[in-house]
Amino acid sequence: MVRIVVLDGYALNPGDLTWRELEALGQVTVYDRTAAADVPSRAAGAEILLTNKTVLGREAIEQLPKLRYIGVLATGSNVVDIQAAGTRGVVVANVPDYGTASVAQMTIAHLLNLAQHVGQHARTVAEGRWSRSADWCYWDFPLEELDGLVLGVMENRSMPWLKSHDVWYHSLQRLARTAPFLLRMGGVRR
Repeated sequence: MVRIVVLDGYALNPGDLTWRELEALGQVTVYDRTAAADVPSRAAGAEILLTNKTVLGREAIEQLPKLRYIGVLATGSNVVDIQAAGTRGVVVANVPDYGTASVAQMTIAHLLNLAQHVGQHARTVAEGRWSRSADWCYWDFPLEELDGLVLGVMENRSMPWLKSHDVWYHSLQRLARTAPFLLRMGGVRR
């Protein structure tokens, strides 16, 4: 049976997901986090090694004779000594579309926070400003209405609805209904 070791599983699964699909492929050991010094002992005998942030340098790779595959559970591969892996014939792959939906979701949240200052308002409400206000409401910033604004969206990697390095403009009203990926470049009144 193939031995699969996940060196820093907590970054991907803090307990809300399952490893069952991976477990169907072999004997899986998942560590929440792994210090660099612990990589050789934790990965001993592994044919497949999965990492997110745990660095796999030349020294660690050279101590893992059964290693055939390193999967970087992120969009990059800078945590792996690619040359050392190649010298040993170890395949290294990443996940180029990792987190696409959650990044889009977080971007939308930040866009709305930039317009409404939700985080700052929540903080001051918790500090008691709402209940102390003579009008039972207050604003530290003007509310920014998004309707009628134009949003410039620019990206620099592959996304299904954009071409690399293009800038697209959409009305925010249409964008809110149709566009899954946002990057606020600034609003302009029509």
